[in-house]
Amino acid sequence: MPNLLNVAIVQAAPIPLCIDKGIEQAVSLSREASDQGARMIGFGETFLGGYPIWLDEAPGAALWDHPGSKALHRILMDQAIVENDPRLEPLQELADAKKLCISIGVHERLRSSLYNNQMLFRPDMPVLNHRKLVPTHGERLIWNRGDGSTIDVHQADWGRAGNLICWEHWMPLARAAMHNLREDVHVAAWPTVRETYQIASRHYAFEGGCHVLAAGTLLHRDDLLEGLKQAGGNAEAEALFNEIPDTQLQFGQSIIVAPDATVLAEAGEQDMILTAEIDLDAGKEAKAALDVDGHYSRADVFDLTVDTRSKAGVNWSED
Repeated sequence: MPNLLNVAIVQAAPIPLCIDKGIEQAVSLSREASDQGARMIGFGETFLGGYPIWLDEAPGAALWDHPGSKALHRILMDQAIVENDPRLEPLQELADAKKLCISIGVHERLRSSLYNNQMLFRPDMPVLNHRKLVPTHGERLIWNRGDGSTIDVHQADWGRAGNLICWEHWMPLARAAMHNLREDVHVAAWPTVRETYQIASRHYAFEGGCHVLAAGTLLHRDDLLEGLKQAGGNAEAEALFNEIPDTQLQFGQSIIVAPDATVLAEAGEQDMILTAEIDLDAGKEAKAALDVDGHYSRADVFDLTVDTRSKAGVNWSED
């Protein structure tokens, strides 16, 4: 008997900056995906709060002391998810009620730093966090680096689920660590799943012998302005956004990939819920030819140590 699982990618435009409205949107879209039969649901990078596209598109965003960038950073700090955030309860309640796994990107604040966190909601269990290990290029103006304490997978009743964020898929040792955790389904979270990102996602599926949900988002310049308005507005931030071309900025292009790198479903640039029925046994069959954590590794030659300790930076002691 085939070991089948229905999965979905929510490809939609987020509500930038306004986390409360974004959570309402995510709950509604997750419920819609669940109604279509999905038990594993993936959203793109920082869907809650939106990807900071102004770092790429606004000419002056990276300038020192830029008033618009500073205003946006403050808004993100004020809006960001925090530990045990009660605003997330509707997502957790939906995961519990429908027995769903929901992977969704958020801006998270820990003390006074922001992190890019791909949260995995799972039924009747705490959220599994994964903080991006290395913010890419200009993203370092906003996000701190995660540590090894959030490298993990969830053991569901149907198999193991995990996620990585964007360019982490070009970190060979991060991939090796995740393959050692034996994922059956992996969410690859991107802003847009452009061609090179599709290649990385398909490579991950083949290398890891797992199914990959490569999840992208949609975004237009007008979405930034509307999200800013819903977050309370700010003249300096609005002026920065108005420097961005009045056009589409993120294009979705999500795909669902089988362990042999075959594309099972493709969204293009549409606003849609992309679904597929996957055969989890295909990952076991793929291991007959390639098991990079087993018979196709050389433990006598290569040795990877993953430090899973949380790095607080300041440790208080009564000794």
